[in-house]
Amino acid sequence: MKRVGVIGAGTMGRTHASAYARMASAKVAAICDPRADVAEEVAKSFSARVFTDVEKMLAEGEIDVVDICTPTITHADYVKAAAAAGKHVSCEKPLARTVEQAEEAVKACEDAGVTLFIAHVLRWFPEYRKLRELVKSGAVGEAVEVRTSRGGPLSRGISDWYADLKQSGGAVLDVVIHDFDWLRTCFGDVKRVYARGLYESGIPRMDYALVTLRFESGVIAHVEATYARPSGFVTSVEIAGNEGLLNYRNMDSMPIVIECRAKEGMSSGVIVPESPTAYDPYYLELEHFITCLEEGRTPDVTPRDGVEAVRICEAALTSITTGEPVVLR
Repeated sequence: MKRVGVIGAGTMGRTHASAYARMASAKVAAICDPRADVAEEVAKSFSARVFTDVEKMLAEGEIDVVDICTPTITHADYVKAAAAAGKHVSCEKPLARTVEQAEEAVKACEDAGVTLFIAHVLRWFPEYRKLRELVKSGAVGEAVEVRTSRGGPLSRGISDWYADLKQSGGAVLDVVIHDFDWLRTCFGDVKRVYARGLYESGIPRMDYALVTLRFESGVIAHVEATYARPSGFVTSVEIAGNEGLLNYRNMDSMPIVIECRAKEGMSSGVIVPESPTAYDPYYLELEHFITCLEEGRTPDVTPRDGVEAVRICEAALTSITTGEPVVLR
């Protein structure tokens, strides 16, 4: 049984706490948030202790695991504090605001001998798991080109911190870091990043970016990030291979479709729809983390994965600012 202390009683903190509460091998032992009334409201659902100070929770909370669900700019410091206290760590994406901070957080956990898990939840969405499975099985042959899109309205957080793009990293670090991490699981490491967007535009509560990634494998991906959709959250994926096209759009009733290229002598292609069953990906990712702790295994999302996702984001933001491509390798 792992006793968990959740830092942050906002939407994501509540989501994570609810997931742990449904597990036989985990217990929500503490909720920490500087807003005492908010922390108390969340904690009472789990019979958890309430803290308004992180250091006090780490010292007195009687916990094994720290789960960080706070604004991006606080992540690295909280990871390092938890590691110094000898606690295993789950940190919401991104691991940190910058690559330097991310590497410091990883080193702190390595030095302390604690497990660091970065909650890149997209890996546990059934549609994306199925898409990766289809890619790896060669359903459309050898992948050549990919297009993804993700976004909706700008989120609102404490003090509206998402709207400060220097804090949040905008739609790149907040939104399509999901796609960057998932694409790495499909196609390997990225060697070159080029991006254009609104990061430096100064337009209030608005951001958009189009990021082109070239992978070491030769695959090219065009990744769209947007805060320009006033309502609803839309995601899509298109993967072109030498034997067909794989399409996914979350708003479609049958979201995954394979369009196969006609073989020689055939009159037309074949469309095979696939509609994955809906699961709770937040529960699945955190259950995976707790199971790995219980069994002494390394979680599927490694510290290096967390750093590399931030590295791609940082390169994209640099490219937007300078107008030049950034070579990673």
